[in-house]
Amino acid sequence: MVVYSFYIFDRHTECIYSKTWLPTSSDPSSGSGPATATATTTTTNHNHYNPATALRPSTADDAKLIFGAVFSLRNMVRKLGGDDDAFVSYRTAHYKLHYYETASSLRLVMLTDTATLSMRNVLHQIYINLWVEYVVKNPLSPVEHKGGVGVRNELFELGLDQFIRGLI
Repeated sequence: MVVYSFYIFDRHTECIYSKTWLPTSSDPSSGSGPATATATTTTTNHNHYNPATALRPSTADDAKLIFGAVFSLRNMVRKLGGDDDAFVSYRTAHYKLHYYETASSLRLVMLTDTATLSMRNVLHQIYINLWVEYVVKNPLSPVEHKGGVGVRNELFELGLDQFIRGLI
């Protein structure tokens, strides 16, 4: 199983957290066995032009596109199936998107490889064991996370990274 990225959207549709894990193999679509992942940190070098990063949309653009797709598909599922049907995931040729929404309209989204089974329970565990414990119960964290303030604390980051690496 390969986890590509993870996003958290608040009730105001703002992406308050995102993290990306990239496969270490040179060709992630080769399917030649299990691939490990490394967390990425992007730095900007203004002296050199890199065509690979020039065509790559920013993380903010990725988050907007993902939320737009989730929002549209969720609304379509509700209109076609009624209020009882829930949007859980969808699959393309290159990835599978997993979706979990809490009662407080916090939306957790995870992108994985296509062979991964449902990650709804995993997203629920991330919400219960990491989000509630390290962000909600943090007395220094604000109630509203404008711009992700209070989400990027060290315990949440380390817990999420260890949890995801334990799945891989």
